[in-house]
Amino acid sequence: MATLRTVSLAAAILLLPVVGTRSAEASAPPPASAAPPVAAHPAASASRGTSVRLALPRPTGPFAVGRDTLHLVNRHRRDPWVPGVARELMVDVYYPARAATGTPARYATTEEIRRYLAALGLADALPVQALADTAVASRVGARPLPGRRALVLLSPGLGVGRRSLTGLAEDLASRGLVAATVDHAYESVGTVFPGGRMLTCVACDRLRTDADFRAASRGRATDLSFVLDSLTGPHPAWRGAAIIDATRVAAVGHSLGGSAAASLLRRDRRVRAGVDLDGTLGEPVGAGGFGERAFLLLGATADHPGSGAPATADDDPSWAQAWARLGPPRLWLDVDGADHFSFTDDPVLADQIPLPATVQAPAQTLTGRQALAITRAYVGAFVERWLTGRAQPLLDGPSRTYPQVRVVGR
Repeated sequence: MATLRTVSLAAAILLLPVVGTRSAEASAPPPASAAPPVAAHPAASASRGTSVRLALPRPTGPFAVGRDTLHLVNRHRRDPWVPGVARELMVDVYYPARAATGTPARYATTEEIRRYLAALGLADALPVQALADTAVASRVGARPLPGRRALVLLSPGLGVGRRSLTGLAEDLASRGLVAATVDHAYESVGTVFPGGRMLTCVACDRLRTDADFRAASRGRATDLSFVLDSLTGPHPAWRGAAIIDATRVAAVGHSLGGSAAASLLRRDRRVRAGVDLDGTLGEPVGAGGFGERAFLLLGATADHPGSGAPATADDDPSWAQAWARLGPPRLWLDVDGADHFSFTDDPVLADQIPLPATVQAPAQTLTGRQALAITRAYVGAFVERWLTGRAQPLLDGPSRTYPQVRVVGR
């Protein structure tokens, strides 16, 4: 069914890269108490303080990165999960900035991380404070560099929240783009909204059928169109909006966010390119695909082996179905050794955490840093090619730098 790889709480997400779960979203999620049992370990306990310092890899582009946080309210739309209130979004805008301006940004609040781990049954086993204090490259309130910048909208997986795409967003900004990560209200296990309100994942309990999934994908597409309106309309919500070139817009998403990116291209002609990071497509691609607008499917080989490969129970058929209808420009890349969450920050953080003694880590074929490097390189190259016109040889064939990436189709 279409809900494959969309419900982000089906297993212990943060430990997926080290315990070898084949797909976190291959079935409906168990209750939080069903997360893998983990006993406290002295090293893990010590890391809850300041003895362990976690960090995302530095962005690869030449520019310093600024970050501003926006609270957007669509007063013309009721929330699909809590209909008595207007639809709200939290958005982090990352942008090229003048070096040494602003103050260091925070990765997440302690309570957001605590709720994330608690939903997995891991709040007493992993370093909540160290995760919240993960060092990032962006700086709050930094001065935007002048120019006209393409815009990339980013939507995370269900349950996880926008912080999971920080490493990718910072890299896009360091390359000269503006990147906006979106928290969709009631679609993460815990996101702080203004006034200290902690909104939790109502959608996680209600998204069960194919029809639910299609509606959620369409709903997120509506959210992303509203963010685009808010950043490029006559009364923009962001102080640096003058640098955005509204004619050059892309949408990128992980899991349910990837499905939303495709749904957005179906509905909003302002969006010129889209990227789905290992997400089942909730809506069928129509005849003719997205016209002449570019779309990238970037996923784990185990989830999307491509047409002609032997089918398994865990395969996602939506990609092959969409591929038959997508016209050029299109690209399908699979990553050997990746799993569903390899396209987020989580594997990078998991690699840095002293694991509880009860967790036995198998030999890894793809580290968190490798996974993030692949995601940054290919997503960045794809959106730059189709938003800026710059040549991107990385997309033209197999790469010696990233031998794990295979070209399924183009």
